[in-house]
Amino acid sequence: MRRLLLSLPLLFMPFIAAGQSAASDPYDMAGRMLMQQPDQMAQVGPGVAVPLWQGADGRWLALQASNDTLTAAQRADAPLQFRAVDAASVLSSDVQYGLGSNLQAHVGVSEHNWANNDAPRIVGSEVGATYNAGRYSVGLSLGADTVPGNNANLPRLLPGATPGVNGLPGFDSSTQLNARGRLALDSKSGIDLGASVGRVRLLPGNLLGVSTLDQKALSFGVDRGPLSGSIVGRTMQPEAGGMPGAAYNPERRWSSIDLGVTWRLPWQGQLSIGAQNVWSSGNAVNTPAGPEPDQARTPYVQYHQDL
Repeated sequence: MRRLLLSLPLLFMPFIAAGQSAASDPYDMAGRMLMQQPDQMAQVGPGVAVPLWQGADGRWLALQASNDTLTAAQRADAPLQFRAVDAASVLSSDVQYGLGSNLQAHVGVSEHNWANNDAPRIVGSEVGATYNAGRYSVGLSLGADTVPGNNANLPRLLPGATPGVNGLPGFDSSTQLNARGRLALDSKSGIDLGASVGRVRLLPGNLLGVSTLDQKALSFGVDRGPLSGSIVGRTMQPEAGGMPGAAYNPERRWSSIDLGVTWRLPWQGQLSIGAQNVWSSGNAVNTPAGPEPDQARTPYVQYHQDL
């Protein structure tokens, strides 16, 4: 079923005029494609968007598929922190519905795959709406992530690196409410803001000794032409009234800040440089495999090529 959902856009390719695109604003991209004549192709960036239908009243329906690097996905999925050194990729599919000239709704699914195919995948889903007034846009969405059929900690893929979520190999699932906004400074630059609140559920018997963590995240991004940068701050603490354990303390809190810069290259490539946990606070639980949550400072350099 998950393969069918993630491959859904391909099923419609024989019936419609497909264009290769994905602008920084996918809703704007879909609208631009729907304005194209059937024999025209719209090349506005990496990814694939497929217009399915457009009504006389301005409503439209489109499908979008993308295969991003983990770094690109982190900017769009601020609540969760994946380790960039785990060389993961993110495959996503979205159904977008234009309710009018300024309002769009979307529902989508995503899958995080690791360099080691034996590692459990993380499947996400999101439903939300965005109001786009041209120069600025605001959106709200509800998302969820889970590790299907996982009954053990996520394995270590690289020496000293734990491919968990938020530095927690005992990650089981999460839900979060997200808010996003963008202000266009001109045709080539803009400012992005994001915020989220949610809960992270851990596997039974995890080393923190708690079942649920409350999480909050804030993100700030700036882009100018092919260059973009972002800063993401997160904080986690045990849920009030959660299951107590040996390490439980309602006053405990873990915070971190990530920084990253991405350069979109002329040949459809992306070069990303940054560091996770540039600053962190909170006393982690010491274990034989290392502290949990793992808040070690992790610099990275990633290159992604669209084919």
